[in-house]
Amino acid sequence: MANASLMANAIRALAMDAVQQANSGHPGAPMGMADMAVALWGRHLKHNPSNPQWMDRDRFVLSNGHASMLLYALLHLTGYDLPLQELKNFRQLHSKTAGHPEHGITPGVETTTGPLGQGIANAVGMALAEKLLAAEFNRDSHKLVDHNTYAFLGDGCLMEGISHEACALAGAWKLNKLIALYDDNGISIDGKVAPWFIDNTAERFRAYQWNVIGPLDGHDVEAMDAAIAKAKKSTDKPTLIICKTNIGKGSPNRQDTAKAHGEPLGDAEITLTREKLGWPYGPFEIPAEAYGDWDAKAAGAQQEADWDARLAAYAEAYPRLAADFKRRMAGELPKNFAQVAVDAAVEAHKRAETVASRKASQIALEAFTAALPELIGGSADLTGSNLTNTTSTMPLRFADDGSVVLPESPAAETTGSEAAPAIAARFHINYGVREFGMAAIMNGLALHGGYVPYGGTFLTFSDYSRNAIRMAALMKQRVVHVFTHDSIGLGEDGPTHQSIEHAASLRLIPGLDVWRPADTAETAIAWAVALENRDRPTALLLSRQNLPYAAKRDLGDISRGAYVLSEPSDVGLKKKPQAVLIATGSEVQLALKAQQILAARKIAVRVVSMPSTNAFDRQTTAYKKSVLPAGLPRVAVEMGVTDGWWKYGCAAVVGIDRYGESAPAGKLFEFFGFTPENVADTVRAALRR
Repeated sequence: MANASLMANAIRALAMDAVQQANSGHPGAPMGMADMAVALWGRHLKHNPSNPQWMDRDRFVLSNGHASMLLYALLHLTGYDLPLQELKNFRQLHSKTAGHPEHGITPGVETTTGPLGQGIANAVGMALAEKLLAAEFNRDSHKLVDHNTYAFLGDGCLMEGISHEACALAGAWKLNKLIALYDDNGISIDGKVAPWFIDNTAERFRAYQWNVIGPLDGHDVEAMDAAIAKAKKSTDKPTLIICKTNIGKGSPNRQDTAKAHGEPLGDAEITLTREKLGWPYGPFEIPAEAYGDWDAKAAGAQQEADWDARLAAYAEAYPRLAADFKRRMAGELPKNFAQVAVDAAVEAHKRAETVASRKASQIALEAFTAALPELIGGSADLTGSNLTNTTSTMPLRFADDGSVVLPESPAAETTGSEAAPAIAARFHINYGVREFGMAAIMNGLALHGGYVPYGGTFLTFSDYSRNAIRMAALMKQRVVHVFTHDSIGLGEDGPTHQSIEHAASLRLIPGLDVWRPADTAETAIAWAVALENRDRPTALLLSRQNLPYAAKRDLGDISRGAYVLSEPSDVGLKKKPQAVLIATGSEVQLALKAQQILAARKIAVRVVSMPSTNAFDRQTTAYKKSVLPAGLPRVAVEMGVTDGWWKYGCAAVVGIDRYGESAPAGKLFEFFGFTPENVADTVRAALRR
């Protein structure tokens, strides 16, 4: 029988030793949550330390990521490839034990946490992915997808508004395999939270349609063990287990104080804590008995072997479904995707339609959602404006018993007398007015695997989503943000809804590709590039107003982010370019019309469409010089702040460095100088300098 006290104290010792050695960190939460970890990781969590990517593992999220040493200690003790030396290097350069858990750096870390509340929102996305994949792939005699999502969270996570957005959705979606354990220690950096955190958390979560267990003694392993077992039996609700704990448990002078939260205990206090805990071992010294009690390698290997046998039986019965499941979980696109992408772009080129780029996005999505069952879309209560739904998608709905409402499909795979509908459920999610929650849940869907999420809202509301967009970039996740109503072209809604600084600010996020396409062809290619990018998120900035098809041209270079759209010869002028006009989105048409005005004055101008500055900046120096030749004045045109354009050596920028006005779009374009005549005059002025 494992020694629960010894197991918990091993965590406490590693936490206080690592933080002390780094002279930085948060020892109190790991020490307080150690018994919670024993109950979950020691008795319930299904995982294989030898294969952190096993598809049917339980997902664990440490939402209060400042308690990272809790997770690092658990990963080390249970047998992941995280040797003791890495714990000794806590918070040091290039170590695998950063100040907050980082996905892709540390084996066993499912998501990067730190910005409070986003971890629990990621967990909601993971639990949703599990539920939907189970509905799509499981068969009565073959349970291929069957795992839980667990999250530890603290007061700070619950104070952040995103927890409301995400947890309300978890209840609405009946995510019964989501189990959250709340570390209710009543302490934050500023001290006791009682004066400013007065929520009745239990009633709040009951109102979300969650099961609530507790408050329990967060140091009673048996009580928490029983609570987790009960939560696992829920069929139609997620569960919150409230665990009353003592932050800094075992520290004679720091327990239950803010000082235990975010600073080392100090050598003298660590000595006293060892004595109080009955821990006679030196720094970073863990007895063999504790390692033995924690070791999960053999049990994990057996659990995965059992699942492998189920997968083999499933593949024999339903080979097509099994192949699709493995492809999707590996993050691979269908083999015919390249042709689907080409066909979408070529069809857009042939039709040469005049439509808003938000509509062009929906047209492209029709092709992609039909070909990719893993695409899962949504909108923050703006579906009719964002146009994120297609004829291939169906609204996500749940029956009273918690089951997913699935479409009927005539296709089937049959083995013997058993028929298996080949369901390709392409869901569209109504997130409600929850932009931040939507963005973080999409991150969770992507992290879980099996889905490529996209979601829509107005570009101005990307401000609400921004930190989750940043986290997607940090974690290199394939998530697509559909941002419509991208400029003052929105018109009468006025400055609150007109995006001025948003394109520029999003382009500053490292690892995020921002596309602002000019027409249907550029939009289709932007979508294709976004779906092909396995290691970066994408933001598509789309217009409300109709945009004419830019021009008949070779589509090959659009994916490079910028290309020569029109030369002087295209407007009847047999001269080499004297200047270059660079434009994005709806402003490409301004540049083309200005080119014609200038051609009438015998001024030769090249027009460059630059739908993605991020993609263009990654191109070779030779290609960039071929598009933007040295020695020619450059003028950029975009309905947004001008700062980001000067890096291209522009002589002038036609932009807007103030907030907009309420008026019809045409009036605003004229008022702010977004006219072909003003663009042409700006080029002429640049040539005179």
